[in-house]
Formats: sequence, structure tokens, C-alpha cells
Amino acid sequence: MPETSPAGQTYAGAGVDIPLAAGVKKRIAELARATHRPEVLSGIGFFGGLYEFKGYQNPVLVSSVDSVGTKVKIAIATGKHDTVGIDIVNHCVNDIFTSGAEPIFFLDYIGIGKMVPEKVEALVRGLARACREAGCALIGGETAEMPGVYAGEDYDLAGFIVGVVEKDRIIMGKNITAGDTLIGLPSNGLHTNGYSLARRIFGESRADMETYYPELGRTVGEALLEPHLCYYRQLKPLLPHVKGLAHITGGGLVGNIPRVLPEGTAAQIDSRTWEALPIFTLMQQKGNVDRGEMYRVFNMGIGMVVITSPENAGTITGALPEAKVIGEVVKQTGEARVIIDGTGYRQDKV
Repeated sequence: MPETSPAGQTYAGAGVDIPLAAGVKKRIAELARATHRPEVLSGIGFFGGLYEFKGYQNPVLVSSVDSVGTKVKIAIATGKHDTVGIDIVNHCVNDIFTSGAEPIFFLDYIGIGKMVPEKVEALVRGLARACREAGCALIGGETAEMPGVYAGEDYDLAGFIVGVVEKDRIIMGKNITAGDTLIGLPSNGLHTNGYSLARRIFGESRADMETYYPELGRTVGEALLEPHLCYYRQLKPLLPHVKGLAHITGGGLVGNIPRVLPEGTAAQIDSRTWEALPIFTLMQQKGNVDRGEMYRVFNMGIGMVVITSPENAGTITGALPEAKVIGEVVKQTGEARVIIDGTGYRQDKV
């Protein structure tokens, strides 16, 4: 007998619940609407996000895309999902801001195995909160229920941002010279990088995340979920005094500072100028991680590095009491582009 297809097959039976997703997307649209600027011409629900571009003489668009990475595994283990949305927005805002760009709109992607309205709403609530604080419109996105790709509680969170800067105000570090000052702005933890190593050190089960460490004064899950800080608001008024900005993300201080340094220069850093956060000290000790590896993977307590002339350094540290002078730009004498406490480091060498 010829084979026949099973009767009554539905999309819901295959694991995708369209009515449930529609309800979730309606709530997402409400949260996103609170972030909209006057320039937004279409809300979530249309096929594309419309944004009216005005107010600039010679605008240059600046874009970036990123994900929260395996930090979502910590969110899943703890059942706390409202901070990773903050993470991805602030990460992207910081990235484009290194060129001096103002964030104007953001789009998100949530890929999930099973649509859980409370979980998705928590994610978007974090996205919307961070967008509002940065003055950036959450203009669209995609929430995809894909049980064949994401198993169990798994999901992924990514974001795409567009910003704008006047062409004559772009910051790319081209006028940085030896003798310029390096100023560090503090992070509050890992931000969104290094979680694969952190999970290897601490584990990733709920019990692991609920372990209390006296060094941290809280559970490790609480420490690891600290939201990525955004530096846009505090640094924006100081841009006329800034020569370069390095967002310390994946690759740590060693991998990120050279991205804004002109050829032939290096960063000389004194780690005694700031106090490493307890989470980094604990990871290094518990995981027996080499010091150089720590500086290649983690931000080590510095989330953004500002490069400025010595005469402007006081203006920046005066306006930002938490900022610390952590070193200076020097002429490159070897292969290393970053020298920490007299030791040169390269991102491509262990």
C-alpha cells in the first residue's frame, strides 16, 4: 500500500505555536513603543522599521551587531532573564560610541526552542529599558520559535544597532601620539565576555550559580549576571577632549586597545592604578588561570579606555570621579602593542 501522510498535522504539533507567539509579539510591541523617538515612522509589526533621518549636515552611519554569547547560560541556570537584554543593548551602544556615534535605533533577534511568554517578555523588558536610557529606539526585531535548533530551555539573543555621527566629528584614534594619557572607566564585572571560561571554572547548573562566595558577598550567579555598563551618557559631553575610545570586550585589554592605536605606538599600563574586582581574582585563583590569559580574555575591571592628551586628562577625570589614569601611549619598541606592568602582551600569542 502507498504511504500516506498523517492526518491533522499542525504547526503547533511540530512545536511552533503561532497564536501564542502573536500574543507575545503584541506585548513586545508595547514595550518597544516606549522607546520610540519622533523619527520612528513605523512600529513593530510592519515588515520593516522606518526611521526618518534628519538633523545632520554630513552624517555617517555607524553600525554593529553582536550577541550576549554564553552569558545566556547563566540566565537560564538562574531563571533571571531581564538583565541580558540590557547587556546586548549596552554592548552595542558602547561599540558604536567608540567612533563618537549617537545610537538611533536597535533591532533584536531572539531564537528560542519553546515560546515562554514570561521569559521573552523579561528579555524584551531589559532591551527596552536599556534603549530608553541610551535614547535609542527599539524599532524592530525577530522572535523565532525553533524547537529543532534550540533544545530545552536554550535560547539565543543578538542585537543590531545603527548610530550616526557628523563626518568631521568621527573619532578613530588617528591623532593619538606617544605621550597621550590612558584613562580607564570601571566595569562592574565580566560584562558580556569570557563566559565560556567562567562557566568552566564555576560550573553552570542552578546549584553552581547559587553557591555563595564570601569574596563576592553574594552568589556567583548574581555576580556573573551584573549587566554590561553603558558609557555613552557620561562620556558624550567629553567627546571634544577625546582622541580615542576602546571598548574592552572579547580580547580584554590586550586585544582591544590596539584597535584604536596608530601603527608604531603601544599602550603602557600600570595595573596598580585600579583595584581588580573580586570576581576576577576569584576566577584566577579557582581556575589557576595564567595572568596573561586573564588580560587576554577579561576586562579585568576596566570597561572603557579613553585616550586623551595629557592637558585634557584632568578635565575627564574631574568630570568622572570613578575614572583612573591607568597608563600612557608609548612608542612601540617590540612586537607587543600592550605592556602591562612591564610585560608585553600580544593577543595572538599565549
